Amino acid sequence: MRPTRRVTSPMNDFFDEFETRDPAAREASLMARLPAQIANARARAPAYAALLHGVDPQAIDSRQALANLPVVRKHELLERQQATRQSDPFGGFSTLARGPGADADRRALKVFASPGPIYEPETARRDYWRMGRALYAAGFRAGDLIHNSFSYHFSPAGSMMETGAAAIGCTVFPAGTGQSEQQAQALADLGANGYTGTPSFLRIVLEKADELGIALPALTKASLGGEAFPASLRDWLQKRGIEAYQSYGTADLGLIAYETASREGLVVDEEVIVEIVRVGTGEPAAAGDVGEVVVTTFNPDYPLIRFGTGDLSALLPGSCPSGRTNLRIRGWLGRADQTTKVRGLFIHPAQVAEIARRHPGIGRTRLVVDGEMADDRMTLHIEVAGTPDGLREQVAQTIRDVTKLRGAVEIAAPGSLPNDGKVIEDRRRHG
Repeated sequence: MRPTRRVTSPMNDFFDEFETRDPAAREASLMARLPAQIANARARAPAYAALLHGVDPQAIDSRQALANLPVVRKHELLERQQATRQSDPFGGFSTLARGPGADADRRALKVFASPGPIYEPETARRDYWRMGRALYAAGFRAGDLIHNSFSYHFSPAGSMMETGAAAIGCTVFPAGTGQSEQQAQALADLGANGYTGTPSFLRIVLEKADELGIALPALTKASLGGEAFPASLRDWLQKRGIEAYQSYGTADLGLIAYETASREGLVVDEEVIVEIVRVGTGEPAAAGDVGEVVVTTFNPDYPLIRFGTGDLSALLPGSCPSGRTNLRIRGWLGRADQTTKVRGLFIHPAQVAEIARRHPGIGRTRLVVDGEMADDRMTLHIEVAGTPDGLREQVAQTIRDVTKLRGAVEIAAPGSLPNDGKVIEDRRRHG
C-alpha cells in the first residue's frame, strides 16, 4: 500500500514523516509493496507481460529477488516504442489507455518527448514526478513564488518542477528557457524568491541582470538539475545570497535523489528502489563501488522495473546529517555506456563483464584501448589475488572468444584499479 503523503508545516525540516523512518521499517515497507507493483506491471503493461513472463510477483519481495529480474535500458525502451508507434507510443511500458473510450483515470494528462524520441506520460496524479520532496529539501515553502526556467515544451522538466511546487503550495511563474533579459526583468518585477532550472542558465540570467543594473534581492533559493553543478558555481551563488541544491531525476522516472542542507551526497527518494549494479550487468555492485544507477518506481501508471539510467554513482555509507534516513548516493559520476569501436568492431561493457564472469576470482576489470590510427591495442587489466598459473593465457583466449579480437592481459592486485565505474577506457588520440 502506498504511503499517504502529508506535507509538513513550514516550520518543519521534512517534507513528510517518511523521510525520518527507521531504515529497517522503510526497507520492509518497500519490499512489501514490490510484489503488487510487479503484478501491476505484468498485468497491465504489455512490455512487462513479456519481460516478466513466468515470474511470480509474490516471490519478488526482496532486493535479492529483484536483482534476478532483467534490467531495462533506455535503448530497449526506445526500440520498443519505435516498434509500436502507431498503437502505443509508450512501447507497452505504460498501464494507461488511449482513445475516447478510455476511463478518465487511465488517460494521460500530458505526453512529453525526450531525445530519441522517447515519449513519457504524465497523469493528473498529484506531484506525479515526486519533485515536491526535492524542492522542500531546497528550502521551498508554501507561498513562495518560484521562477521556473526549465523547458515547458517537449521535455517534461518544466512540468516536473511545477507539479512539485504545487504540491508544496508555491506559486509558479512558467518562464521556460531563453530570453535572459526578459527573465531577469520578470524576476525583479515579480519578486520571485525561488528559482528552478539548470545551473548554467541561472548564472546567465544573473549576469544579464548585473549587466542591466537589475537588482534581485528577493531571490534566495534555487533547486537545480539537468546538468552538473560544480562547487565553484555553488560558492558563486552563495556569495550572492542564493542557496542552491541539486535534484537528480530523469524524464522516465521522475525524482531519484536530492541534495539536502548537509550537502553530503544525494538522499534517495521515498518512492523508488535504487540499486547500483556493475557496469554492463544487472548484478549488484559491492558496497561503495561505482556502478550504474538502476531504479524501480512505484508509479502505477508507468511502472518501470529495474530501469537502467545509464548514469554512474555509488552508495554512501551511513545516514544524512540532515536527519533523513534513506540511502544516499554520491551524485552523478559519469555515464555507464562506454561502448567503443576497436578495429571496426564495437566493444561493449557487457562483453568485459562476460569475460570476467567466465573466470571466477576476478575482481574489478578495466579494458584499456590505446595505440595510433589503424593500430588499436587492447589490454584487459584484471584484479586477482596472486598470479594463478595460466590465468593470463586463459583470459586472453576468452577475450578472443567474446570480442573476436586479440587483447593482452595485465594482472593487478585487488583494490588497485580505480573505483570510478569505468570498465572501458579509450586512450587513443582522435582527430
